[in-house]
Amino acid sequence: MSIGLLGKKVGMTQIFNNIGEAIPVTILQLGPCMITEIKNIPSHGYKAIQIGYSEIHKNHLSKPQLGHLNKVNAPPFKYLKEYRIQSTNDFQIGQIITVNQLKIGNLINVSGYSIGRGFSGYQKRHHFSRGPMSHGSKNHRQPGSIGAGTTPGRVFPGKKMAGRMGHKKTTIKNLQVIDINSDKHIVIIKGSIPGKPGNLISIT
Repeated sequence: MSIGLLGKKVGMTQIFNNIGEAIPVTILQLGPCMITEIKNIPSHGYKAIQIGYSEIHKNHLSKPQLGHLNKVNAPPFKYLKEYRIQSTNDFQIGQIITVNQLKIGNLINVSGYSIGRGFSGYQKRHHFSRGPMSHGSKNHRQPGSIGAGTTPGRVFPGKKMAGRMGHKKTTIKNLQVIDINSDKHIVIIKGSIPGKPGNLISIT
């Protein structure tokens, strides 16, 4: 069965294979997650499971959130997320999903929010080339022309200009599982994933 897990990014390091090649890897701490709701076609119109991750104090949740979790005797979770599934037969409410469902060599998709860069300029955000740096030039990091004159008399939407950069949901697909530590809920995958260490990530 295909599973989904929530976790956090621990950081990056490198490991060496049998012939001495360095492999860049990312360490993830995934789960344990608890199934808090199962959605089916008669009730909701689609099949999905909802999982909870990262217990917090109940005072940090609203009464509707607590009521939803208390209905299935679940602890107060900070994060809830749905995963579409093909069949609900293999799942039941209260079931704990851990990294034990993964195997070394599996390919997973990892989603997270990329690092936010704030309000960035043209060179950093869109890789524009800069102007001449010689004396007298007043166009070092300026955008240049942004549109025509009387016709059309406006700037077209989507024009590449300065603005907010980063902090967008990004998914990296088909990352290979290199190693698994079930006791500490640690998974080591090949390659890099979006976000800073400590960021919430989701895998499928």
